[in-house]
Amino acid sequence: MSSLRPSLIAPKHPRRLHVSGLLLAFALVALLSGCSRFHQLQHEYVYVAARQVYIHDRVAAVSNRVAEVTNGQKLLVVERGKRFYKVTTAKNETGWIEEHAVIDEKLYQQFQDLSSKHAQDTVVAKATLRDELFVHILPGREQEHFYLMPENTRVDLLQRGTIAKAVPGAPPVLKLATKPQPQPPPNTANPTTAPSAAAPEPVPMEDWWLVRDAQGHTGWLLAGRLDVEVPDEIGTYAEGQRIVGAYPIATVTDNGQTEHIKRDKKSSGRLKSMVIEPADNAPATAPVPQQKTEYVTILTPLHSGLPFDFDQVRVFTWSLNHHRYETAFRLHGIQGYLPLRISQENVNGQQEPVFTFQIANGPNVTIDPDTGTAHPLNPRTISFRLEGNMIKRTGADQGPIQLTHPSDAPGAAKPKTKKKKH
Repeated sequence: MSSLRPSLIAPKHPRRLHVSGLLLAFALVALLSGCSRFHQLQHEYVYVAARQVYIHDRVAAVSNRVAEVTNGQKLLVVERGKRFYKVTTAKNETGWIEEHAVIDEKLYQQFQDLSSKHAQDTVVAKATLRDELFVHILPGREQEHFYLMPENTRVDLLQRGTIAKAVPGAPPVLKLATKPQPQPPPNTANPTTAPSAAAPEPVPMEDWWLVRDAQGHTGWLLAGRLDVEVPDEIGTYAEGQRIVGAYPIATVTDNGQTEHIKRDKKSSGRLKSMVIEPADNAPATAPVPQQKTEYVTILTPLHSGLPFDFDQVRVFTWSLNHHRYETAFRLHGIQGYLPLRISQENVNGQQEPVFTFQIANGPNVTIDPDTGTAHPLNPRTISFRLEGNMIKRTGADQGPIQLTHPSDAPGAAKPKTKKKKH
């Protein structure tokens, strides 16, 4: 072994190995730098949640405005500060913006998911905003908001939620208005017994609506800031109730003529003939036929926090004799739940309109803990069919409808009692 030459043990080309090592080192450096560049490409964005706001050149009491950004605008985050973001607009305008004026990508995605989840929901009714309003991710004035809907925006109403009004300094409460529990009478036999505690004050409630606008923006709005779209001719019949929705169910043609029945006085009032004559207030010229829409409406008391969506169903048909709307059907004292659906049913080869809704099948109601939306357990599906001016029960459920008229609900009308004659 001692006779072996050193060249057999040492590498033949040490310079080549040195060059290879340098190339490997450069490759590792390039790889690491590439990874670093890759991480830098993972940009963070925020979205303007205010109506409009300025970004400034620095965070200071005295600063210069760089640019104005508006609601919904997407901004690239360049740097994070305490309660501020340094952002860049799509026009490469860079400045500082307050944290409360924007939402992050996580909350923005929650609003996107809310829109996707309810994109195909049944429209309960149409409403118009009284003034500009921010949509919230959940019912509640303190909940996160994002998109600003302008005044007079028409929206689709999708779901009703009800929550307790926020009290400053108190945690939020989700609770439906319920009937106060009766208190036992005081113990008069034992005057030393302390009287029972007074019933607690009812929790003030407020209703919210999940809405969707024409662009698909979806969120929760305070119900008191919305006006449900109801035809003026029908709205006058609300009678102290709130109309939740008015649904066209049929149309009739009014030719302006009135049917008068003439009776023969000599035949004890028996029917002699029936003629069609112009209405008393009709003009001398021939009247122009008009198309009139007939409606099925749902109504509820003027109170928030009720454990049902409506308590009354009323159908308005057009009288060809009196040329006005008249009540063809009225069902009240129920616990009804949205949505109300309109369909068609074949009756002896004729398509007749049908309206369907759900009612509670007992006192048990589940409440969504996030939105305050009420759902009855084992609801019943009730259907009625309109034939001319007549309403007939239809559908699989033909059982009696239990009426729980809101004499036990807040603000309900109390039954009148007859006065005794003296």
